[in-house]
Amino acid sequence: MDRPVNFDHDRQMLCQCCGHGWTVTLHWIERWDESKEACPGCGVTCEAEDAPRVTVDPDDAALIDEAVPTLFWYHTSTHDDWPRRSIDPAARLTATTRLMMGGNERVAAWAERQRAKALHVGTYEAAIHNMFRRIDDQADEGQQFYLYRVRLRPDVTVRPDWLIDPSNFVGDVELAEVCPPGVDVARYLNYHEDPGGLSLALGRAAIASTQRVAIPLGSALEGWAIDTAAQIQAATAPTATSAVVSDRPQKRYEPSPQSKRADRLTKAIAESLPANIRRHFWTASAYDDESTPAEWAQRMSGLVQLISSPAAVLEELDRAEITSVAK
Repeated sequence: MDRPVNFDHDRQMLCQCCGHGWTVTLHWIERWDESKEACPGCGVTCEAEDAPRVTVDPDDAALIDEAVPTLFWYHTSTHDDWPRRSIDPAARLTATTRLMMGGNERVAAWAERQRAKALHVGTYEAAIHNMFRRIDDQADEGQQFYLYRVRLRPDVTVRPDWLIDPSNFVGDVELAEVCPPGVDVARYLNYHEDPGGLSLALGRAAIASTQRVAIPLGSALEGWAIDTAAQIQAATAPTATSAVVSDRPQKRYEPSPQSKRADRLTKAIAESLPANIRRHFWTASAYDDESTPAEWAQRMSGLVQLISSPAAVLEELDRAEITSVAK
């Protein structure tokens, strides 16, 4: 079962100092992070040690244990075979790197810890935001991403209640720490993507099947994309200017007029998007002078579609092949 997709839905805040709870928008959270807002109950700001934080919506369907395996969950990855049956994290390590890590025995222990990590799935909004965040923070620009729709096994055992986001500073979670023996799935409050939404930490065995589409979707160049490509194409060709550094003249190349025009268009589009996605979107949609204006405009249109027209993306998933995930 799919839930309505809304990147801009209201969020619930809870003050750790006075216990006051209230509803806010993403714009409010943006101002809060800049110390421009305070708790309506006690006046504390984000600088306080026990500052208010976003919390779970009491009406979230995922709070009902029996509903968890009936809901569709989502994940984005650069792998076209996620979740992989087996992985060897040490396969690409060079002899020098292995030596720096302390030798083969320590490498083997490190690899085992990597294999023990939990998988993550969440709302559609969280999965799309995760892709933009990875492009921005983990230098995954240029990589092909895939959106997965995940169905859980109907007999999974769900850990009672929910956890505060258990991820470490790089987003990793040890599966055994959140899913002890007899537990297949643990819910946790997502602070970073779709703030306030519930995501799941789970093992591969909890997944029954997946559907996959490559994103952004490949669509025909039409409407906005055609006009945008024409605007960029019409920009003047790049020029070089001279600059003096010390006593020696050096050539300094400014960003191309095409790049500058695309940058202005990107800024206008980003300002219309949910506040928590704008910065990551900016990086993901950066203009590449090696691409044609039409290619860039088509990609930009596809990236915006992921946020503004999720129904079209979900329809593509409806048509995608269902892949069983064997235990």
